[in-house]
Amino acid sequence: MNVNNMPCIHKHILSIFALKPMFKSRKMKNLLLCSLWGLFGLLLYTGSVHAQNNITSPMKDVNNVIDNTLDSLNKARTARPVAGASRKGNNPVLFLVGNSTMRTGTLGNGNNGQWGWGYYAGDFFDTDKITVENHALGGTSSRTFYTRLWPDVLKGIRPGDWVIIELGHNDNGPYDSGRARASIPGIGKDSLPVTIKETGVKETVYTYGEYMRRFVQEAKAKGAHPILVSLTPRNAWEDKDSTIVTRVNKTFGLWAKQIAKEQKVPFIDLNDISARKFEKFGKEKVQYLFYLDRIHTSAFGAKVNAESAAEGIRAYKGLELANYLKPVAKDTITGSSRKKGRPVLFTIGDSTVKNNDKDENGMWGWGSVIAGEFNLNKISVENCAMAGRSARTFLDEGRWDKVYNALKPGDFVLMQFGHNDGGDIHVGKARGELHGSGEESKVFLMEATGKYQVVYTFGWYLRKFIRDVKEKGAIPVVLSHTPRNKWKDGQIERNTDTYGQWAKDAAEKAGAYYIDLNKLSADKLQQMGPEKAAAFFNNDHTHTSLQGARMNARSIVEGLKATDCPLKKYCTD
Repeated sequence: MNVNNMPCIHKHILSIFALKPMFKSRKMKNLLLCSLWGLFGLLLYTGSVHAQNNITSPMKDVNNVIDNTLDSLNKARTARPVAGASRKGNNPVLFLVGNSTMRTGTLGNGNNGQWGWGYYAGDFFDTDKITVENHALGGTSSRTFYTRLWPDVLKGIRPGDWVIIELGHNDNGPYDSGRARASIPGIGKDSLPVTIKETGVKETVYTYGEYMRRFVQEAKAKGAHPILVSLTPRNAWEDKDSTIVTRVNKTFGLWAKQIAKEQKVPFIDLNDISARKFEKFGKEKVQYLFYLDRIHTSAFGAKVNAESAAEGIRAYKGLELANYLKPVAKDTITGSSRKKGRPVLFTIGDSTVKNNDKDENGMWGWGSVIAGEFNLNKISVENCAMAGRSARTFLDEGRWDKVYNALKPGDFVLMQFGHNDGGDIHVGKARGELHGSGEESKVFLMEATGKYQVVYTFGWYLRKFIRDVKEKGAIPVVLSHTPRNKWKDGQIERNTDTYGQWAKDAAEKAGAYYIDLNKLSADKLQQMGPEKAAAFFNNDHTHTSLQGARMNARSIVEGLKATDCPLKKYCTD
């Protein structure tokens, strides 16, 4: 406290001492003493206010994302795991400490369409060696997690456990009102006594760095291994035309890194690992990695961040936690037909693309015979379709990921869905999507799994496939689905106004080639008539015979030749 900064108070004190000889009676002396104590109290108060005025203002809440999870803290406590309850024998536990980017919402179950990466983190670890507990809670800052939730987490920590800490998204706003969750910016030892305006509760606020320091030190005191992690990246870009994701490492990421260095613990730059992926994906693809806002991730984005966290752990030299990760799965089948200097043509779709494809008198998909339409000395063909799948379930089951990971620049993808995409969405086979080709989506509770899932339109899934293909430097070709052997008044059924149109819309919007396979083959069948057309189907009105599969393959080539798609130069004639 620097009294030289308070000249007015000095003057009053000096004036009292100058009058001291005049205070001869006990009453007057007591009056002098009270005056001195009063002024001393004023001096202390003024000094305190002066010190508080030197405290850095809290970070401004620029995101305007309303997250009231802490308003239901008691409910959240019942939803979160009891610390250490997942432990198997003497195996260690990995505790995750964070906010809504790690565990979204009170229950963390995706019922709002948002998911935190902590939900998927366990998928990357060997559960026979370690268990993962997600103790994060949406809406928490380093300050509120430390004061309200950390004591319960500490109770379950044992020597040899691991603790990953990723906080900072919510360390903003006022110190003493509203959600009152702000920490003092920086890593210093500053502190600020506050009284929460709404409740009257008194609390001392510390710097972000001090809270992180305490997490680390208290975890170490329990014999655990703490790891600090930077924040997840947001869907924010440097400028309108930039391909550079805005980094947040100049503040919380930097401070977490500094504390990690100070405390000699590992630091994983999750922000940088995921942001580099975002920049590779491009703005359009990154849009669907988030849901409802630019901070909280969809299931897609949460999986990306969980994978990035695992990659960061694996890449950190000497970090023993990497020993508990599952081996990186390698697909040795998809793309195995590739010959040096030659592209691969991948086909994806349902049973009309890939069926049993063995018995000449059985059911066949066109994807198993289309190789005969291409010069296999210049290109190879792989049929990756699967019977019974819609565009959504082909994605959900990880089948698309295998193709995506195998794609190389110059490859081609023929995609055809629609036969199974109009069924039930969340009950029964649960493979349908929303109708149309727009950006609409809706959260459903899946009857079979009891889990929530965001379901998009048919066209949305096709656009995702298209953009993924283009991102890898390959060439997407969208097909309308094969015609069915269904007739009315002598006319074969077509899908011109529904899935055919939605497929065309998706191709045009995302920039893919489009072939109206439905029309090309339906025209041929129409010319034959119902009786002759029957030979092109097997078992029912949807699945084709070998003859029907070959007809559809030829229709695709005909449609291909009517475009300027580079794939046509690999055709046999």
